Amino acid sequence: MTHIYDSIIIGAGIAGATLAHTLTKKNQKVLVLDKNGIASGGSGAAGAFVSPKIGKGSALQVLTNEAFEFTKDFYLSTCPEYFHQTGVIRIPKDEVDAKKFTEYKAFNDNKYEWYSKEKLQSLGINTESESFYFPEAGVCDAIDICIYLLKDIEVKTEEVVSLDRTDGQWNLLTPHSSLLTKNVVLATGFESKLVDLRYMGIRGTWGTRGDFSSNLDLKASMHQSMSIGANMNGIIRLGATHEKEITDPLPCSDMQALSLEKKASAMIDTSDFKLLEAYCGMRAGSKDYFPLAGEIIDVPRMLEEYPALLSGAKPEFKYVENLYICNGMGGRGFVFAPLIAKMLAELIVDDKKVDDRVSPDRLFLKWCRKLHSP
Repeated sequence: MTHIYDSIIIGAGIAGATLAHTLTKKNQKVLVLDKNGIASGGSGAAGAFVSPKIGKGSALQVLTNEAFEFTKDFYLSTCPEYFHQTGVIRIPKDEVDAKKFTEYKAFNDNKYEWYSKEKLQSLGINTESESFYFPEAGVCDAIDICIYLLKDIEVKTEEVVSLDRTDGQWNLLTPHSSLLTKNVVLATGFESKLVDLRYMGIRGTWGTRGDFSSNLDLKASMHQSMSIGANMNGIIRLGATHEKEITDPLPCSDMQALSLEKKASAMIDTSDFKLLEAYCGMRAGSKDYFPLAGEIIDVPRMLEEYPALLSGAKPEFKYVENLYICNGMGGRGFVFAPLIAKMLAELIVDDKKVDDRVSPDRLFLKWCRKLHSP
């Protein structure tokens, strides 16, 4: 049977889920496809912290903190039962990092408190450093929030085998059906096999999360070289690790989560921790760590029609019609996704230009010049 949709989103992680939710609010008929189901990849393994980024005012920090302010309000108004404002403590990794933290104060506009080492130690945190505490930050229930956002949207667990554009519509072929739609959005994470996305430099980062039962009275969440969630209903979440050298998904094992417990024991008392479940998955980031949202350049056409691209020419970009990307959010997917979904939905429905900071166009010309380099 042939179905007709306004938009089909390929990928049911937090990027695809928030975009589907946002497009539906704009009265679009949306279908979400994922070969493994909702939050089956990096989103399901995420620690899902929603907190500001600290630093010296870089463009990425500014965008991240804009997203944080938008996103905390989005979760509180949309699905407050799955967003827990536990507060998040950012702890320096070492003495060198601690010196930098004091310099970061001048570049932080988000609401925060400055915690002394005595305050942190009174909370059961083993550290000799002073730290930022963000009271409005918190953690999401990663899988639950994706399921909630998609609860009124059609979702199919199917793999898209090919995309074909005919008579002004996209035809998506899966092993079980042929689906027609006006728009296609790729929210496929680290996998990008359907079209040529090489210029975006999408890469995978392996993450692990372990959920542990514990009676430890840990009221705030924290992040140092790893994330430790507050105790919520007797469960503390540890993770996720970042292992960029891994290129393919690995089998998820308890040992990966238990290694997090060992690492956490240097900061908190883990003596009564018992592993309940381990989650693993690959998250997707871009070359410059900024999200990717917008139209997709027709790479084969551009290279064929404008060979001078390789030597520095800057012709007008040609795009694949009604094909979009929503990806590259890395370890901050639950921070970026709602704001990026808003931007992309406004492009798809209202033809409003996306923010240049997230448009993949920023990466194309540099990639072309690299093709020409010896």
